[in-house]
Amino acid sequence: MRLQRSPLLAAVLGLITCICVFHTTAAIDIPLEVLSHINIEQLPTITAQSPSSLIAFPFDESFPMTCEAKGNPEPEFRWTKNGQEFDPSLDPRLMKEENSGTFVIPNNGNLTEYQGTYRCYASNKLGTAISKEIEFIVPHVPKFPKETLDPVVVEEGQPFTLKCNPPKGIPPLQIYWMTINLQHIEQDERVSMGLNGDLYFSHAVEKDSGRDYCCFAAFPRIRTIVQKTAMSVIVQTKKSDMSPESANAILERKPSLLTPSTATSETQLVKGEDLKLECIAEGFPTPQVEWVKMGHQLPTKAKVENHGKLLIVPRVEQEDSGKYMCKAKNGLGEAVHYFTLKIEEPPEWVIEPESQLSMIGSEVLIKCSASGTPQPTITWRVNGELLQGAPAANRKVFDDTIALRNAKASDSAVYQCEASNKHGTLLSNANIMIMNLSPIILTKEGEDYSAVEGKGVMMHCNVFSSPPSTITWSKDDSSDSVEGPRLTIHENGSLEIYSVEKGDTGQYTCLAKNTEGSSAIDAMLYVKDPTRIVVAQEDLQILIGTTAQLSCLAEYDKSFSNDFELLWEKDDMKIALNNTENSRYFVEDGILQIINVSHRDQGVYTCVARTPVDRDTASALLMVLDVPDAPEPLLLSEHKSKSVKLKWIPGDDHNSSTTEFIIEYEESQWEPGNWKELLRVPGNHNSAVLKLHGHVDYRFRVSGLNAVGRSLPSKPTERYKTPPAAPDKNPENIKIEGHLPHEMDINWEPLLPIEHNGPGLEYKVSYRRQDVEEDWKEHLVKRHSFVVKNTPTFVPYDIKIQARNHQGWGPEPKIVTGYSGEDSFFWTCPQEVSSVPSAAPENVAVEVNSSVVKVSWTRVHKDKLHGHLGGYRINWWRLRSLAASKKSHEDKHTLTLPGDQNHATVPGLTPFSEYSLIVMTFNGRGNGPGSNQLNFKTPEGVPEKNPVFRVTDVQKHTVSLVWAPPLEPNGILTGYLLEYQLINDTEEMGPLQTVDISNPDTTKWKLRDLEPVSKYKFYLRSCTTVGCGPVVSEECTTTLETTSTLTSTLGLSKSASPSPPSTPKSPVTKPTRSTIGLASIHGGISTQGWFIGLMCAIALLTLILLIACFVNRNKGGKYSVKEKEDLHPDVESQGMNDDTFCEYSDNDEKPLKGSQHSLSREIKAGDSGDSLVDYGDEDVQFNEDGSFIGEYAGRKEKRVSAEIKATIQTPA
Repeated sequence: MRLQRSPLLAAVLGLITCICVFHTTAAIDIPLEVLSHINIEQLPTITAQSPSSLIAFPFDESFPMTCEAKGNPEPEFRWTKNGQEFDPSLDPRLMKEENSGTFVIPNNGNLTEYQGTYRCYASNKLGTAISKEIEFIVPHVPKFPKETLDPVVVEEGQPFTLKCNPPKGIPPLQIYWMTINLQHIEQDERVSMGLNGDLYFSHAVEKDSGRDYCCFAAFPRIRTIVQKTAMSVIVQTKKSDMSPESANAILERKPSLLTPSTATSETQLVKGEDLKLECIAEGFPTPQVEWVKMGHQLPTKAKVENHGKLLIVPRVEQEDSGKYMCKAKNGLGEAVHYFTLKIEEPPEWVIEPESQLSMIGSEVLIKCSASGTPQPTITWRVNGELLQGAPAANRKVFDDTIALRNAKASDSAVYQCEASNKHGTLLSNANIMIMNLSPIILTKEGEDYSAVEGKGVMMHCNVFSSPPSTITWSKDDSSDSVEGPRLTIHENGSLEIYSVEKGDTGQYTCLAKNTEGSSAIDAMLYVKDPTRIVVAQEDLQILIGTTAQLSCLAEYDKSFSNDFELLWEKDDMKIALNNTENSRYFVEDGILQIINVSHRDQGVYTCVARTPVDRDTASALLMVLDVPDAPEPLLLSEHKSKSVKLKWIPGDDHNSSTTEFIIEYEESQWEPGNWKELLRVPGNHNSAVLKLHGHVDYRFRVSGLNAVGRSLPSKPTERYKTPPAAPDKNPENIKIEGHLPHEMDINWEPLLPIEHNGPGLEYKVSYRRQDVEEDWKEHLVKRHSFVVKNTPTFVPYDIKIQARNHQGWGPEPKIVTGYSGEDSFFWTCPQEVSSVPSAAPENVAVEVNSSVVKVSWTRVHKDKLHGHLGGYRINWWRLRSLAASKKSHEDKHTLTLPGDQNHATVPGLTPFSEYSLIVMTFNGRGNGPGSNQLNFKTPEGVPEKNPVFRVTDVQKHTVSLVWAPPLEPNGILTGYLLEYQLINDTEEMGPLQTVDISNPDTTKWKLRDLEPVSKYKFYLRSCTTVGCGPVVSEECTTTLETTSTLTSTLGLSKSASPSPPSTPKSPVTKPTRSTIGLASIHGGISTQGWFIGLMCAIALLTLILLIACFVNRNKGGKYSVKEKEDLHPDVESQGMNDDTFCEYSDNDEKPLKGSQHSLSREIKAGDSGDSLVDYGDEDVQFNEDGSFIGEYAGRKEKRVSAEIKATIQTPA
């Protein structure tokens, strides 16, 4: 879109622009892009040139003298050499490039003729630009002069100097003093080399005599080393006719300086160079040199070298200037020198002249100033000529400024400002263009910009014009300029919008105007939804060798569907994904999978969600877990006879802290090659003191342990053999066995071979009786057992066993107690006896609580135990039910109690019964006599569940029920509680109806007024004065019609259901539809009478078969007590387990967890049921190791199944 310029507007803008240019002149480089819009002439500009110093090294093939420039028209080039015109094209040896000022000097002849100072000029019709001066240096090969040097003769103790005088050459220069055999001359406080290369001796000694002192000068830039003629030194010693004390004596003298030779000196340095001050003194003893800065401390960066004789301050600044002093002193005096340091600087720009584009008629100011020490001289040129040689009427020079008044197009030129002092020169070219030009917008028309909502965007409008243009932006063809706190138009014309909103979408127009015209371009802005990672991976720990999965899910603008990228980076490096077989990285649906994770996979993984306009990232740390690396290296120290200290450096724990270190050993004599664990230390330790055995050749290794696992072992240490020593322990686990009444076998665990501590191991067995006064009897044996003969039966002995070898005895052994003449036992276990106890517990009493009774008694005196107490046993049996007058002798039950007890609790008793109970004690030989029989009764309880509950007759409105009384009423029956309720198709329950039957002899009931074709559930419980027992239930469905009475059972269900909700007892009431609800009436064949009759007949036949089988099984299952005993053999002789004391089990061979069979024997057939001998005096055997167990055992009671009698009648 192009706008026509209004004359009035142009005049106003021109006035404003003129005023602005008069006061401020902007520095503008004319862009090359302008040339694509309009052919504008441009002053030359130097774009490339050679460095100010160009050295012709002999190993280079050629030397380019570079000069490149731009301009319109294309510039032409010329050169000067040493201020005189120089045309490279006239010399056929020089290589010239077309359209360039560069020429090349080949290294194929004598280069000396090209040595000099060159300058390049680039000119077109508008002006001339010049390069810096370029010095072409042709170095000569440095050489020492050929000369014959007289020997240096010096008296011992006197100072002398060997001069080097190196030739001049390309710096840097490096000087070395060596012998002809290239051995360095040793330098110290007495002998040192100065900065000028001379070798100084503060005083001569006899060993300084030599004929091959050589100075070597090295020039590394030209790769040259030259050698000075060798010098001879002759040190004359004292005359031999002098006294021996003075013959080798050197006269002491105070210091004096060999260099510098004056008292003061002045040094000038350029800022940034290194300061090097030296003071080399002579004297005897050899002087020491100190450095100070007068009035200040030495700079912190200062350092002293060359044995204190050289002070170096690198990269000096102005604050380093001042006065320095060196002081050389010994015991006889001192010598000083003062240095004055001045810091000078090469020229530096303060204001560098800048290229300018100014409109015709304006005032142009060109400023140029520089600083430096000494103050630089400013020289002005125009188009390469001094101002004096190119006068202009409208040009004035004011100190550091050139002013052009009422500038014209013909004033366009290249102005050069050169600032120089003795340390260097600066040159700057400033292109001054005087022209008027309408706006040229260099930014492309119709650019599309995409911005993310909430972020910023920059829309460009790059304008070139003279005078400068006024830039405005508008939106959607509106004539009003856009404005607001979120919008900024920059000086370069760009429009920046902060925190972009959806409403910012649209077309924007940039309009540029000046006095010469106007120009405009359009741009389109689209506002996009931001890219956002919504599911980011958290830090992850992964086991090595497994597969790691890192998730990343992002949201982005739908318009970028084809341009959206989801990338993964590791440690800021993009992960290269490929589908080759060896690739371990796979990405699918934003999930990065790393197969077979290794240590190199550890790092920070970054998910990058990227669109053309924005991106979002999320990072997670992947830590690879592994077992630790093996500790390395291992070091043994603090070697002692029984210990050594082991140190190690822990290996990498691989992100799982080492919890402990495992130290193993291997010995070469007993089990070579077999590594055994010796010690474990916490993971924060890296050393341990190892306790060792004597006479063992050890080596050690260490493994680390963390949560992942155990590391590989370290490399073994060198071997360490401990010296022989006496045993440091005695045998353990002493076992005393008495198989025969008159002997005692003593056995023990022998010491391990590694515990021998030396050769010649044997054991001393010592024993004595406890019950009599006698001395220890001792025997030396090499085996690990000993038999004591002719011992009394079952008497206690003190026993001890001590180890010894050729080095001596082990520690004093512990005394253990053992008994002779009995079964095997350990000294730590209870000891056996020679006969069963002879007394029964007394004062047996019981405290009855429901089905549990607490029994107490008085302990049997230890004199009656005849040995060590094994424990107590309680035997009890049921005499009869209190509900029946007939006594019935039932199975005996036993509870065994280990140790010294005086009370116990007997569980599992039947309520409303009479019981009998006795208590006895036992030892290793068996049970003692039983206590007096104690009879007690248990209180009344609730009845057991009714064994039979059936539906016998189902009609349309009635149901008949029969049942059998409970086998164990546990009291006096008071009646029955009968309840029932209706159940619909969804198994929902109707109200519960209750029938209270108070006659305990009733076993049949008929319910009336029931709903036809309805399902009912019935509940029955037996009751005593204590309460009602568990419930039994039945279900059935009433019929559609009344049929003949059947004895079959319909809808029989024997599942024991939970008790129905408790309801108050009430008379039987007729349920109605309003209180019960109507059950669904089934249609189809199930409602036909013939079908119902057929089903009833089948049920009747099934019932008859079941009754016949039931009766037959009861008759066949009866057998005598003797037969039952044959089926259950005596188990009392079975071994008993120590860990089952006080376990309890019932009598039908279903022991509790961990229990064993009863130790009690079965009652013999034909014995009296009430015999105290049968119940109390039993023989109980122990295992070989003397352990025993207790359990509660008894016989299964016989239950007689109740049958429904045909004579049961419905209550009237």
